[in-house]
Amino acid sequence: MNLHEYQSKEILAAHGIKVPVGFTATTPDEAVEAAKKVKEKNGLDLYVVKAMVHSGGRGKAGGVTFPKSLVGVEEEANKMLGMTLVTNQTGPEGKLVRKILVTEQVYLEGPEEAHEIYISILLDRKTGRNVIIYSPEGGMDIEEVAEKHPEKLYTEHIDPAVGVTGFQARNIAFNLNLKGQGYKDMVKFVHNLYAAYIACDASLVEINPLLKTSHNEILAVDAKISIDDNALVRHPELEVLRDVYEEDPAEIAAGEHHMSFVKLTGNVGCMVNGAGLAMATMDAIKLSGGEPANFLDVGGGANAQRVEAGLRIILKDPNVKLVFINIFGGIVRCDRVAGGVVEAYKNLGEIEVPLVVRLQGTNAELGAELIRKSGLKVHAVTNIEEATAKIKEMV
Repeated sequence: MNLHEYQSKEILAAHGIKVPVGFTATTPDEAVEAAKKVKEKNGLDLYVVKAMVHSGGRGKAGGVTFPKSLVGVEEEANKMLGMTLVTNQTGPEGKLVRKILVTEQVYLEGPEEAHEIYISILLDRKTGRNVIIYSPEGGMDIEEVAEKHPEKLYTEHIDPAVGVTGFQARNIAFNLNLKGQGYKDMVKFVHNLYAAYIACDASLVEINPLLKTSHNEILAVDAKISIDDNALVRHPELEVLRDVYEEDPAEIAAGEHHMSFVKLTGNVGCMVNGAGLAMATMDAIKLSGGEPANFLDVGGGANAQRVEAGLRIILKDPNVKLVFINIFGGIVRCDRVAGGVVEAYKNLGEIEVPLVVRLQGTNAELGAELIRKSGLKVHAVTNIEEATAKIKEMV
Protein backbone atom coordinates (compact mmCIF):
# COMPACT_ATOMS: atom_id res chain seq x y z
CA MET A 1 0.00 0.00 0.00
CA ASN A 2 1.55 3.28 -1.14
CA LEU A 3 1.17 6.48 0.87
CA HIS A 4 1.02 10.04 -0.40
CA GLU A 5 3.90 12.38 0.27
CA TYR A 6 2.08 14.30 2.98
CA GLN A 7 1.10 11.05 4.74
CA SER A 8 4.67 9.78 4.58
CA LYS A 9 5.96 13.05 6.04
CA GLU A 10 3.54 12.80 8.94
CA ILE A 11 4.99 9.38 9.82
CA LEU A 12 8.55 10.68 9.51
CA ALA A 13 7.80 13.74 11.65
CA ALA A 14 6.36 11.47 14.35
CA HIS A 15 9.78 9.78 14.49
CA GLY A 16 11.75 12.99 14.96
CA ILE A 17 12.60 13.73 11.33
CA LYS A 18 12.37 17.33 10.17
CA VAL A 19 10.01 18.01 7.25
CA PRO A 20 8.95 21.29 5.59
CA VAL A 21 5.83 22.99 6.95
CA GLY A 22 2.92 22.10 4.69
CA PHE A 23 -0.85 21.64 4.45
CA THR A 24 -3.09 19.84 1.96
CA ALA A 25 -5.91 21.34 -0.10
CA THR A 26 -8.62 20.10 -2.43
CA THR A 27 -9.83 23.51 -3.69
CA PRO A 28 -8.07 26.77 -4.64
CA ASP A 29 -9.58 28.51 -1.59
CA GLU A 30 -8.19 25.80 0.68
CA ALA A 31 -4.82 26.19 -1.04
CA VAL A 32 -4.74 29.91 -0.21
CA GLU A 33 -5.62 29.19 3.42
CA ALA A 34 -2.88 26.54 3.52
CA ALA A 35 -0.40 29.09 2.14
CA LYS A 36 -1.39 31.58 4.84
CA LYS A 37 -0.65 28.97 7.51
CA VAL A 38 2.75 28.30 5.92
CA LYS A 39 3.52 32.03 5.95
CA GLU A 40 2.54 32.25 9.62
CA LYS A 41 5.13 29.58 10.38
CA ASN A 42 8.12 31.02 8.53
CA GLY A 43 7.13 34.59 7.61
CA LEU A 44 8.09 34.13 3.94
CA ASP A 45 5.97 34.63 0.85
CA LEU A 46 7.60 31.69 -0.95
CA TYR A 47 5.75 28.42 -1.52
CA VAL A 48 5.83 25.05 -3.23
CA VAL A 49 2.65 23.50 -4.66
CA LYS A 50 2.76 19.73 -5.25
CA ALA A 51 0.29 17.38 -6.92
CA MET A 52 -0.61 14.49 -4.61
CA VAL A 53 -0.54 11.43 -6.85
CA HIS A 54 1.30 8.14 -6.41
CA SER A 55 4.07 8.77 -8.91
CA GLY A 56 7.62 9.96 -9.12
CA GLY A 57 8.79 12.47 -11.70
CA ARG A 58 6.07 14.98 -10.81
CA GLY A 59 8.42 17.94 -11.10
CA LYS A 60 9.29 17.29 -14.74
CA ALA A 61 5.61 16.79 -15.59
CA GLY A 62 4.41 20.08 -14.10
CA GLY A 63 3.23 18.60 -10.83
CA VAL A 64 5.54 20.76 -8.69
CA THR A 65 5.54 24.57 -8.95
CA PHE A 66 7.06 27.44 -6.96
CA PRO A 67 4.69 30.43 -6.59
CA LYS A 68 5.95 33.56 -4.81
CA SER A 69 2.65 34.99 -3.59
CA LEU A 70 -0.80 33.99 -2.36
CA VAL A 71 -2.20 34.96 -5.75
CA GLY A 72 0.35 32.68 -7.36
CA VAL A 73 -0.69 29.81 -5.08
CA GLU A 74 -4.33 30.28 -6.08
CA GLU A 75 -3.41 30.33 -9.77
CA GLU A 76 -1.32 27.17 -9.50
CA ALA A 77 -4.06 25.41 -7.52
CA ASN A 78 -6.56 26.28 -10.24
CA LYS A 79 -4.27 24.78 -12.87
CA MET A 80 -3.26 21.69 -10.94
CA LEU A 81 -6.47 20.51 -9.27
CA GLY A 82 -8.46 18.44 -11.74
CA MET A 83 -5.61 18.09 -14.21
CA THR A 84 -4.41 14.71 -15.49
CA LEU A 85 -0.74 14.45 -14.59
CA VAL A 86 1.28 12.29 -16.97
CA THR A 87 4.74 11.28 -15.71
CA ASN A 88 7.28 8.67 -16.76
CA GLN A 89 5.73 6.37 -14.13
CA THR A 90 1.98 6.84 -14.70
CA GLY A 91 1.89 5.77 -18.34
CA PRO A 92 0.09 7.75 -21.05
CA GLU A 93 -3.24 7.59 -19.20
CA GLY A 94 -1.81 9.71 -16.34
CA LYS A 95 -3.44 10.30 -12.96
CA LEU A 96 -6.13 12.76 -11.92
CA VAL A 97 -4.97 15.32 -9.34
CA ARG A 98 -7.57 15.48 -6.56
CA LYS A 99 -5.41 16.97 -3.82
CA ILE A 100 -2.37 19.22 -3.58
CA LEU A 101 0.20 19.96 -0.89
CA VAL A 102 1.17 23.57 -0.21
CA THR A 103 4.50 23.68 1.58
CA GLU A 104 7.26 26.13 2.40
CA GLN A 105 10.15 26.85 0.04
CA VAL A 106 13.32 25.52 1.68
CA TYR A 107 15.87 26.27 -1.04
CA LEU A 108 17.06 29.58 0.40
CA GLU A 109 20.39 31.37 0.23
CA GLY A 110 22.53 31.08 3.34
CA PRO A 111 26.07 30.74 4.70
CA GLU A 112 26.57 27.35 3.02
CA GLU A 113 25.28 25.86 -0.20
CA ALA A 114 22.29 23.52 0.07
CA HIS A 115 22.95 19.96 -0.98
CA GLU A 116 20.52 17.25 -2.19
CA ILE A 117 20.91 13.66 -1.02
CA TYR A 118 19.17 10.41 -1.95
CA ILE A 119 18.38 7.79 0.72
CA SER A 120 16.05 4.79 0.90
CA ILE A 121 15.48 1.65 2.96
CA LEU A 122 14.08 -1.59 1.55
CA LEU A 123 14.45 -5.35 1.80
CA ASP A 124 17.31 -7.02 -0.07
CA ARG A 125 15.82 -10.43 -0.82
CA LYS A 126 19.19 -11.90 -1.80
CA THR A 127 20.62 -11.36 1.68
CA GLY A 128 17.36 -11.45 3.64
CA ARG A 129 18.30 -8.15 5.27
CA ASN A 130 17.09 -4.58 5.09
CA VAL A 131 19.45 -2.35 3.17
CA ILE A 132 19.99 1.41 3.23
CA ILE A 133 20.79 2.77 -0.24
CA TYR A 134 22.10 6.32 -0.42
CA SER A 135 23.94 8.75 -2.65
CA PRO A 136 25.37 12.28 -2.38
CA GLU A 137 23.83 12.89 -5.83
CA GLY A 138 20.16 13.25 -4.88
CA GLY A 139 17.37 14.89 -6.85
CA MET A 140 15.02 13.94 -9.64
CA ASP A 141 17.51 11.94 -11.74
CA ILE A 142 18.68 9.29 -9.27
CA GLU A 143 17.98 6.62 -11.93
CA GLU A 144 20.50 8.33 -14.19
CA VAL A 145 23.05 8.39 -11.38
CA ALA A 146 22.55 4.65 -10.84
CA GLU A 147 23.04 3.99 -14.56
CA LYS A 148 25.95 6.31 -15.34
CA HIS A 149 27.71 6.67 -11.98
CA PRO A 150 27.04 3.50 -9.92
CA GLU A 151 30.13 4.28 -7.84
CA LYS A 152 28.14 7.15 -6.30
CA LEU A 153 25.55 4.75 -4.87
CA TYR A 154 26.37 3.28 -1.45
CA THR A 155 24.71 0.53 0.57
CA GLU A 156 24.58 -0.51 4.22
CA HIS A 157 23.04 -3.92 5.01
CA ILE A 158 21.38 -4.02 8.42
CA ASP A 159 21.64 -6.97 10.79
CA PRO A 160 17.99 -7.59 11.84
CA ALA A 161 19.06 -8.65 15.33
CA VAL A 162 21.00 -5.43 15.92
CA GLY A 163 19.48 -2.72 13.75
CA VAL A 164 21.47 0.27 12.51
CA THR A 165 24.73 0.53 14.41
CA GLY A 166 26.41 3.79 15.34
CA PHE A 167 29.27 2.94 13.01
CA GLN A 168 26.93 2.45 10.05
CA ALA A 169 25.15 5.76 10.67
CA ARG A 170 28.50 7.56 10.90
CA ASN A 171 29.74 5.81 7.76
CA ILE A 172 26.67 7.03 5.86
CA ALA A 173 27.23 10.62 7.02
CA PHE A 174 30.92 10.36 6.03
CA ASN A 175 30.19 8.98 2.54
CA LEU A 176 27.72 11.84 2.02
CA ASN A 177 30.58 14.30 2.58
CA LEU A 178 28.89 15.96 5.56
CA LYS A 179 30.71 17.84 8.28
CA GLY A 180 30.00 19.59 11.55
CA GLN A 181 26.35 19.91 12.54
CA GLY A 182 25.19 18.39 9.25
CA TYR A 183 27.23 15.26 10.03
CA LYS A 184 25.78 14.97 13.54
CA ASP A 185 22.21 15.52 12.34
CA MET A 186 22.62 12.93 9.59
CA VAL A 187 23.74 10.29 12.12
CA LYS A 188 20.62 10.99 14.18
CA PHE A 189 18.48 11.07 11.04
CA VAL A 190 19.60 7.59 9.93
CA HIS A 191 18.61 6.06 13.27
CA ASN A 192 15.22 7.82 13.21
CA LEU A 193 14.54 6.82 9.61
CA TYR A 194 15.22 3.15 10.30
CA ALA A 195 13.01 3.31 13.39
CA ALA A 196 10.16 4.70 11.26
CA TYR A 197 10.70 1.98 8.63
CA ILE A 198 10.49 -0.81 11.21
CA ALA A 199 7.63 0.72 13.22
CA CYS A 200 5.19 0.90 10.30
CA ASP A 201 6.22 -2.42 8.69
CA ALA A 202 7.26 -0.61 5.53
CA SER A 203 8.51 -2.38 2.43
CA LEU A 204 10.07 0.87 1.21
CA VAL A 205 10.97 4.26 2.61
CA GLU A 206 12.47 6.64 0.06
CA ILE A 207 13.47 10.28 0.45
CA ASN A 208 14.54 12.09 -2.69
CA PRO A 209 15.69 14.66 -2.10
CA LEU A 210 16.88 14.73 1.46
CA LEU A 211 18.23 18.24 1.84
CA LYS A 212 21.22 19.45 3.79
CA THR A 213 19.99 23.03 3.94
CA SER A 214 22.08 26.18 3.72
CA HIS A 215 21.83 26.32 7.52
CA ASN A 216 23.09 22.72 7.93
CA GLU A 217 19.68 21.22 8.76
CA ILE A 218 18.77 17.75 7.47
CA LEU A 219 15.30 18.06 5.94
CA ALA A 220 13.08 15.50 4.15
CA VAL A 221 11.87 17.60 1.22
CA ASP A 222 10.04 14.67 -0.39
CA ALA A 223 9.05 11.27 0.98
CA LYS A 224 7.58 8.00 -0.21
CA ILE A 225 6.53 5.12 2.02
CA SER A 226 5.09 1.78 0.91
CA ILE A 227 3.52 -0.43 3.59
CA ASP A 228 3.63 -4.22 3.45
CA ASP A 229 0.00 -5.21 2.77
CA ASN A 230 0.43 -8.35 4.87
CA ALA A 231 1.19 -6.22 7.94
CA LEU A 232 -1.87 -3.98 7.70
CA VAL A 233 -3.72 -6.21 10.15
CA ARG A 234 -1.34 -4.78 12.76
CA HIS A 235 -1.78 -1.19 11.61
CA PRO A 236 -5.43 -0.12 11.38
CA GLU A 237 -4.21 3.47 11.80
CA LEU A 238 -2.29 3.10 8.52
CA GLU A 239 -4.88 1.11 6.59
CA VAL A 240 -7.28 4.08 6.74
CA LEU A 241 -4.71 6.10 4.79
CA ARG A 242 -5.27 4.00 1.65
CA ASP A 243 -6.28 6.10 -1.36
CA VAL A 244 -8.35 3.83 -3.58
CA TYR A 245 -8.40 6.47 -6.32
CA GLU A 246 -4.68 5.86 -6.80
CA GLU A 247 -5.03 2.10 -7.20
CA ASP A 248 -6.12 -0.08 -10.10
CA PRO A 249 -9.91 -0.66 -9.80
CA ALA A 250 -9.40 -4.28 -10.85
CA GLU A 251 -6.92 -4.86 -8.03
CA ILE A 252 -9.34 -3.31 -5.55
CA ALA A 253 -12.19 -5.53 -6.78
CA ALA A 254 -9.95 -8.61 -6.52
CA GLY A 255 -8.97 -7.67 -2.98
CA GLU A 256 -12.62 -7.44 -1.97
CA HIS A 257 -12.98 -11.12 -2.97
CA HIS A 258 -9.68 -12.11 -1.29
CA MET A 259 -7.89 -12.67 -4.59
CA SER A 260 -4.46 -11.47 -5.71
CA PHE A 261 -4.51 -9.60 -9.01
CA VAL A 262 -1.87 -7.76 -11.02
CA LYS A 263 -2.70 -6.28 -14.40
CA LEU A 264 -0.24 -6.92 -17.24
CA THR A 265 -0.21 -5.88 -20.89
CA GLY A 266 -0.86 -9.16 -22.74
CA ASN A 267 -3.80 -10.77 -24.53
CA VAL A 268 -4.43 -13.99 -22.53
CA GLY A 269 -6.21 -13.64 -19.21
CA CYS A 270 -5.35 -16.31 -16.65
CA MET A 271 -7.03 -17.52 -13.48
CA VAL A 272 -5.27 -20.00 -11.20
CA ASN A 273 -5.17 -21.13 -7.57
CA GLY A 274 -1.69 -20.66 -6.15
CA ALA A 275 1.09 -18.17 -6.86
CA GLY A 276 3.55 -20.82 -8.07
CA LEU A 277 1.00 -22.25 -10.47
CA ALA A 278 0.26 -18.72 -11.67
CA MET A 279 3.91 -18.15 -12.57
CA ALA A 280 4.10 -21.49 -14.38
CA THR A 281 0.85 -20.69 -16.20
CA MET A 282 2.18 -17.36 -17.40
CA ASP A 283 5.31 -19.11 -18.66
CA ALA A 284 3.12 -21.61 -20.54
CA ILE A 285 1.11 -18.78 -22.11
CA LYS A 286 4.32 -17.07 -23.20
CA LEU A 287 5.76 -20.26 -24.69
CA SER A 288 2.53 -20.88 -26.61
CA GLY A 289 2.85 -17.54 -28.40
CA GLY A 290 0.50 -15.52 -26.20
CA GLU A 291 1.20 -12.80 -23.66
CA PRO A 292 -0.20 -12.90 -20.10
CA ALA A 293 -2.78 -10.16 -19.53
CA ASN A 294 -2.78 -10.54 -15.76
CA PHE A 295 -1.76 -12.45 -12.67
CA LEU A 296 -4.89 -13.67 -10.85
CA ASP A 297 -4.67 -16.07 -7.92
CA VAL A 298 -8.10 -17.06 -6.60
CA GLY A 299 -6.53 -18.89 -3.64
CA GLY A 300 -7.22 -22.31 -2.17
CA GLY A 301 -10.92 -21.67 -1.60
CA ALA A 302 -11.95 -21.18 -5.21
CA ASN A 303 -15.75 -21.29 -5.40
CA ALA A 304 -18.44 -20.18 -7.82
CA GLN A 305 -18.52 -16.63 -6.45
CA ARG A 306 -14.75 -16.16 -6.74
CA VAL A 307 -14.61 -17.68 -10.20
CA GLU A 308 -17.37 -15.36 -11.39
CA ALA A 309 -15.71 -12.34 -9.77
CA GLY A 310 -12.38 -13.30 -11.33
CA LEU A 311 -13.91 -13.64 -14.78
CA ARG A 312 -15.61 -10.26 -14.45
CA ILE A 313 -12.28 -8.64 -13.59
CA ILE A 314 -10.39 -10.33 -16.42
CA LEU A 315 -13.04 -9.62 -19.07
CA LYS A 316 -13.03 -5.88 -18.31
CA ASP A 317 -9.65 -5.74 -20.04
CA PRO A 318 -10.33 -5.05 -23.75
CA ASN A 319 -6.96 -6.57 -24.69
CA VAL A 320 -7.98 -10.05 -23.51
CA LYS A 321 -8.63 -12.38 -26.46
CA LEU A 322 -8.75 -15.66 -24.50
CA VAL A 323 -9.07 -16.72 -20.86
CA PHE A 324 -7.10 -19.66 -19.50
CA ILE A 325 -8.38 -21.13 -16.21
CA ASN A 326 -5.79 -23.47 -14.70
CA ILE A 327 -6.86 -25.07 -11.41
CA PHE A 328 -5.14 -27.74 -9.31
CA GLY A 329 -7.65 -29.47 -7.06
CA GLY A 330 -5.77 -30.10 -3.87
CA ILE A 331 -7.83 -28.35 -1.22
CA VAL A 332 -10.55 -27.34 -3.64
CA ARG A 333 -12.62 -29.88 -5.59
CA CYS A 334 -12.40 -29.52 -9.38
CA ASP A 335 -16.09 -30.28 -9.89
CA ARG A 336 -16.96 -27.28 -7.70
CA VAL A 337 -14.68 -25.07 -9.76
CA ALA A 338 -16.25 -26.42 -12.95
CA GLY A 339 -19.69 -25.70 -11.56
CA GLY A 340 -18.49 -22.19 -10.75
CA VAL A 341 -17.26 -21.71 -14.33
CA VAL A 342 -20.58 -22.86 -15.77
CA GLU A 343 -22.57 -20.70 -13.33
CA ALA A 344 -20.39 -17.69 -13.98
CA TYR A 345 -20.70 -18.14 -17.73
CA LYS A 346 -24.50 -18.12 -17.43
CA ASN A 347 -24.56 -15.11 -15.08
CA LEU A 348 -22.21 -13.08 -17.25
CA GLY A 349 -24.25 -13.70 -20.36
CA GLU A 350 -22.64 -14.30 -23.73
CA ILE A 351 -18.86 -14.21 -23.30
CA GLU A 352 -17.23 -13.19 -26.56
CA VAL A 353 -13.73 -14.50 -25.83
CA PRO A 354 -13.06 -18.26 -25.66
CA LEU A 355 -12.35 -19.99 -22.34
CA VAL A 356 -9.80 -22.79 -21.97
CA VAL A 357 -10.15 -24.70 -18.68
CA ARG A 358 -7.62 -27.16 -17.30
CA LEU A 359 -8.58 -29.02 -14.12
CA GLN A 360 -6.23 -31.43 -12.35
CA GLY A 361 -6.55 -33.12 -8.98
CA THR A 362 -9.58 -34.01 -6.87
CA ASN A 363 -12.61 -34.83 -9.06
CA ALA A 364 -10.84 -33.45 -12.16
CA GLU A 365 -12.59 -35.87 -14.54
CA LEU A 366 -15.98 -35.06 -13.05
CA GLY A 367 -15.26 -31.34 -13.45
CA ALA A 368 -14.23 -31.74 -17.09
CA GLU A 369 -17.40 -33.74 -17.76
CA LEU A 370 -19.56 -30.99 -16.24
CA ILE A 371 -18.01 -28.46 -18.59
CA ARG A 372 -18.40 -30.67 -21.67
CA LYS A 373 -22.07 -31.35 -20.91
CA SER A 374 -22.84 -27.69 -20.24
CA GLY A 375 -23.12 -26.89 -23.94
CA LEU A 376 -21.14 -23.69 -23.41
CA LYS A 377 -18.22 -22.48 -25.51
CA VAL A 378 -15.71 -23.65 -22.93
CA HIS A 379 -12.78 -25.83 -23.97
CA ALA A 380 -11.91 -28.40 -21.30
CA VAL A 381 -8.38 -29.84 -21.46
CA THR A 382 -6.61 -32.33 -19.20
CA ASN A 383 -2.94 -31.32 -19.37
CA ILE A 384 -0.77 -28.30 -19.97
CA GLU A 385 0.30 -29.48 -23.45
CA GLU A 386 -3.31 -29.51 -24.63
CA ALA A 387 -3.84 -26.10 -23.06
CA THR A 388 -0.84 -24.49 -24.74
CA ALA A 389 -1.78 -26.04 -28.08
CA LYS A 390 -5.29 -24.60 -27.76
CA ILE A 391 -3.92 -21.18 -26.81
CA LYS A 392 -1.54 -21.25 -29.77
CA GLU A 393 -4.38 -22.20 -32.09
CA MET A 394 -6.69 -19.47 -30.85
CA VAL A 395 -4.26 -16.61 -30.23
